[in-house]
Amino acid sequence: MCIRGSIEYLKANTPGIENVVISVHCHDDLGMSTANTLAAIQAGARQVEVTVNGIGERAGNTALEEVVMALRTRRDYFGDYDLRINTREIVPASRTVTRASSIPVQPNKAIVGANAFAHESGIHQDGVIKHPENYEIMTPDSVGWTGNKLVMGKHSGRAGFRQRLKELGYEVDDERLKALYVRFIELTDRKKTVSDADIVAIIEEELQHFGPEPYTLLAWRAHSGSDGDAEAAVIVSVNGIEREATGRGNGQIDALYEAIDQVTGIEAELAQYHIDAVTPGEDAQGSVAVRIRVDGQIFSGHGVATDIVESSVRAYLTALNRAAVAVRAPLKAEGVV
Repeated sequence: MCIRGSIEYLKANTPGIENVVISVHCHDDLGMSTANTLAAIQAGARQVEVTVNGIGERAGNTALEEVVMALRTRRDYFGDYDLRINTREIVPASRTVTRASSIPVQPNKAIVGANAFAHESGIHQDGVIKHPENYEIMTPDSVGWTGNKLVMGKHSGRAGFRQRLKELGYEVDDERLKALYVRFIELTDRKKTVSDADIVAIIEEELQHFGPEPYTLLAWRAHSGSDGDAEAAVIVSVNGIEREATGRGNGQIDALYEAIDQVTGIEAELAQYHIDAVTPGEDAQGSVAVRIRVDGQIFSGHGVATDIVESSVRAYLTALNRAAVAVRAPLKAEGVV
């Protein structure tokens, strides 16, 4: 029996059903969680359990953003429900969840994916320019997207940069602004154009870091050949003390991770590695998300750079910093450190 039929059966055969709120909790094992949730609402469910970005067990749960925008854009079909949700916060919420979970959103994900409002083919571009509703049933800004355009350059000042951050929805203190501005200026030397997506990627990486961290990357180098063998060296500040180490591995990233492990002394197992391009183009920033396992616990990290190897190192060190802080916290509470 389908979910709509199940709910209709319950309503017809359960005494007192009118006095309770029917709730549904759908998973996406067959890619139908949103469809099932909407069908349940049509059948009378008035509580639906959803998650931002659809994250969850197995194939995930019903995506909050998909249900909310389906109900909003199709009021004529589903009814005019008061959802009490500010839809302009959907994309910012998605970014927050991605940053906290280190689970990236697929580019073609509805509403919050990087390509959700992208148009490449000529006929699509022409149609959107002439009348956006030809291809878009909602506007990008209605869910919190901003235009992906060139907004800043290497001659932009700190005040202008702060203002752009505010327009993108970020409020940062002076110390964080200084660090972000340095990263931005470095990026303008590496990229021909810097878009909003590039700036957001830098911000999201920087916001992973809270307070002092034991490990800071100072320098790295790596080289490899066609046989796959690679050698690498790193210089890392460990609680303010410079330490160097070398490593060998199957590729530059593997060799660098080996060198970093020698510096930190942490036995970490790489559980997951994921890479995306922040924007199109040969000079695009690479966004790397990693998950490592240390003493049975999972720690995540995210790195962004125009060099994929560098972004991989940044992500790995972030995860190691989180692991080190997690280990020190209970020891500090007990007065050991």
